[in-house]
Amino acid sequence: MANHILFPASVIGSMPRPDFVKHLIGDDSTLGEEEYDRLMGHAIHASVALQETAGLDIVSDGEWWRKSYIGVIAELAHGFEVGTNPADGRPWTIVVDKLSPRKPGFIAKEVAFLKRLTGRGIKATLPAPALLGERMWDPEKSSKAYPTRDEFVSDCVPILRREVELLRDEGVTVVQIDDPHLCLFVDSEIRATYEDADKAADFAVDMNNQVFDGIDGVKKAVHLCRRAGARARGEADHRGTFDPIMGQLCRLAVDHLTMEFITPGSGEMSVFRQIPENVEIGLGCVSCQPGVIDSVEVIVERVEQALKYLEPHRITLNPDCGFAPGSAATVSLDEVYTKLCNEVKAAEVLRCKYS
Repeated sequence: MANHILFPASVIGSMPRPDFVKHLIGDDSTLGEEEYDRLMGHAIHASVALQETAGLDIVSDGEWWRKSYIGVIAELAHGFEVGTNPADGRPWTIVVDKLSPRKPGFIAKEVAFLKRLTGRGIKATLPAPALLGERMWDPEKSSKAYPTRDEFVSDCVPILRREVELLRDEGVTVVQIDDPHLCLFVDSEIRATYEDADKAADFAVDMNNQVFDGIDGVKKAVHLCRRAGARARGEADHRGTFDPIMGQLCRLAVDHLTMEFITPGSGEMSVFRQIPENVEIGLGCVSCQPGVIDSVEVIVERVEQALKYLEPHRITLNPDCGFAPGSAATVSLDEVYTKLCNEVKAAEVLRCKYS
């Protein structure tokens, strides 16, 4: 099992969605719930088979049950208006009423299904509370229910916390909060748009910590997404080293941090010296950019750079980000398979060398 080997190989969470999966979750699908569940179950079986054939130690379901990766909050709670963003046609979820529990265990149900398909370690992912505030609070549509963005974010915490408890009870290996919002504060231009950037970053950390507070029996992780996926869609490229948020990162009450280091301008791995020694690092050492396939040798070299600052038992290998940047993104599954195979081969080389 991944916990008992050096350099376990993992995914971040999302896997590319083939066209037939996009059709299954599309608004124009006419399938009934039972038939949808049957067909999507077959699809996820194939995704797991791909990951296991590549040799991964920790797998996910690719987040394929979800119409929107972060919009899954609308499955967990009432209070949202779910529609389509008129600007780009992508799913758009906005809070319009006070939150109340809707389907606690929606994500835990994903894990229960996945456990029937694999004996490998399992990762489940949740959106960060502050990320939900950034994406789902609208000054016009949301202010009647939540006059401020922060009030909405605070109300997301108990909804997400309950899901973590249920995931723990389901026996998941890793629960990961995905937080691209916190990593925005590496960008000096983004920081300049806040009256107090450090206060905003501190708030994001506090909300993550509240989601995990007092929960034991599961590995608690935060994915510090630097928007590698967004760049694959041609969106804003937020650059900057981790240095401006190292104080916040050291306050995260987690067992595991995933940090991207392939992104241009992400800085020196020497920042690992500042991370508490009890925290593992999920090292972003495999590019998730379409058309870029890192060789085994390049991946090994990246990990050995990290080994200058981290003991081998603290490092997990993973891609820089999720492989499906957005619910409608087009990314080659065959290309991703090759990338994951190279990641696993690199892990094997490192085990031979450092075990």
